[in-house]
Amino acid sequence: MKKRPYVYIALPVLNESEYLPQMIDCLSGQDYPDFKIVACVNNYDHWWDDPEKGEWCLDNQKSIEFLKKMNGLEIILIDKSSKGKGWPEKKGGVGSARKIIMDFITGKAGKHDLIVSMDADTWYPENYISAITEQFRLYPNLFGLALPYYHKLDGNETDRLILRYEIYMRNYLINMIRIKNPYAFTALGSAMASPVWAYQTVGGLTPVKSGEDFYFLQKLAKSGKIGLWAETTAYPSSRFSERVIFGTGPALIKGNQGYWDNYPVYEYSSFDKVRETFDLFADLYINDLETPMDGFLKNIFKTTDLWEKIRENYKDRENFIRACAVKVDALRILQFLRLEQQQSGRNNETILVEYIHRFFENDPDESLKQIITHLDFIGQPIGELNKIRDFLFHQENRMRKDYFAGV
Repeated sequence: MKKRPYVYIALPVLNESEYLPQMIDCLSGQDYPDFKIVACVNNYDHWWDDPEKGEWCLDNQKSIEFLKKMNGLEIILIDKSSKGKGWPEKKGGVGSARKIIMDFITGKAGKHDLIVSMDADTWYPENYISAITEQFRLYPNLFGLALPYYHKLDGNETDRLILRYEIYMRNYLINMIRIKNPYAFTALGSAMASPVWAYQTVGGLTPVKSGEDFYFLQKLAKSGKIGLWAETTAYPSSRFSERVIFGTGPALIKGNQGYWDNYPVYEYSSFDKVRETFDLFADLYINDLETPMDGFLKNIFKTTDLWEKIRENYKDRENFIRACAVKVDALRILQFLRLEQQQSGRNNETILVEYIHRFFENDPDESLKQIITHLDFIGQPIGELNKIRDFLFHQENRMRKDYFAGV
């Protein structure tokens, strides 16, 4: 009988002493016992001399003391916070924290053990680890999992912002699954996992200052399959945060200022152009054809010859198609979608309503149909926006599960 994997929790911590007790409670209640926590409490060393960021450093010291005193769970603490131990000014951040943790894990773990990435301000149900291990048992060749999530609401006006952000993310993923794109994933550092062997295969996590979860999942997707489903859900907090350059926290801050340009509801027709382009990769192996993304790709790569070098390097069709997909990756798709949206200039609410009517015509109940007849992200009651979020959440999970069954 194959030995079940040991699980290593990768936990970066910054200014989160308020959330750690709940996080540890979640882990103490897990129904899968074979795991340990590797936590990196981190900040830049020069923050100790910054009147504002110095408070974060002091909070990190509370987290260190809390983790040191914990009994009942095995915790390995990496101190990148105390004076003289923090990040140098030009190197650090959550990307470096996740990398130092995951590199440490790969030095200790077996190749079939699992790295489960979590965040301290996220709530996890008791089956979280066991559900992840079960998916990797069923699908042992998966390079990673991008797991279901659902932001908690706080009962205040911030809820409007997180719902708007979540609607943006769910519209994106639902469409990426719909077109069967290999980069169909939502990147949350609090809700992803990978076997040690896959982490090593892709050369580990790139320690960018922000978006490390996105670039890591993109690396995994370029090498193999990513699963989207497990019978569990992560529940991130919806707090304002300046700890990273982009992601949930910065999105809420920008949204609170009325700036949503970086988080639009993309046109479904733009996703169709991505699908048409990917569908043409097989024919491009023979000769050049015009694709719907040609203008964007020629501009972004500064060339009029997009495919000839790939043909020269890959002499069989299957590897050529794979190389094209590596070239037109998740980042390029996002850039293309954003450009399309800027050129369209259409209202976000109109786009979302059109999408729901086009693809889910028979699914919304009468109350939801009434809500979307006067959709307004700014003035709509929060409860009504939550109904839209919940509708998309359930549709997305159904699609995640169906997509996973085809992996």
